[in-house]
Amino acid sequence: MEAFGQSRKILVVDDEYDVTELLCYNLRRSDFAVRSVNDPRQALEAAREFGPDLIVLDIMMPDLSGLQVCRMIRQEGALKAIPIIFLSAKTEEGDRIEGFENGADDYVCKPFSPKELMLRILAVLKRAGEEVVEEGEAKFLEVNGISLDIEHHCVEVRQSPIELTATEFRLLKLLMQELGKVQTREKLLHKVWNYENDIETRTVDTHMRRLREKLGEEASVLETVRGVGYRMIRGR
Repeated sequence: MEAFGQSRKILVVDDEYDVTELLCYNLRRSDFAVRSVNDPRQALEAAREFGPDLIVLDIMMPDLSGLQVCRMIRQEGALKAIPIIFLSAKTEEGDRIEGFENGADDYVCKPFSPKELMLRILAVLKRAGEEVVEEGEAKFLEVNGISLDIEHHCVEVRQSPIELTATEFRLLKLLMQELGKVQTREKLLHKVWNYENDIETRTVDTHMRRLREKLGEEASVLETVRGVGYRMIRGR
């Protein structure tokens, strides 16, 4: 397998030893630095000590579920921006939506293909990387009371900072850059998630709902175009 991890750090949390062994083997072959935890109660401390670039997290575990661990990580200042990929034997659409609503960046169902998971990890790491300002691209975007600083990766709503995940930041950035233009769900999946329609378009709807909640009184600038997708407009 091609080595493309460049020693970026991955924390694997799963109560099944055979799963962590398989993942660690494949990740190390791809030049990732890996640490695994089989007790979910140790996950938070392991993340603090290891400082991973990404966490692969099982959902169905004893004592603490992956959803609970994810919420704990998202509440911790130094860890809350770390991308998280859920692994789960729960394959229903509602289960995946619940995963995204709890702060996941991606959701992979068991049994999984190690190759597919590796591609998902790379895609999430790519979109979670530092935003690069392209030549001729504005470094600062502003629509109504929403201000987005690309270089410093920060967003303010009516001069108050808000916390966005890497995916939410990319989604908001795209909508602001394409102000007034309708973005189909398929286009958003490709441009924001780097996927070619291999996850449900409801994933986009879930993230839009979370983004609206965080934008508060400015949420009205995000307009739903029924049967098509979304666009950002200038409010009155």
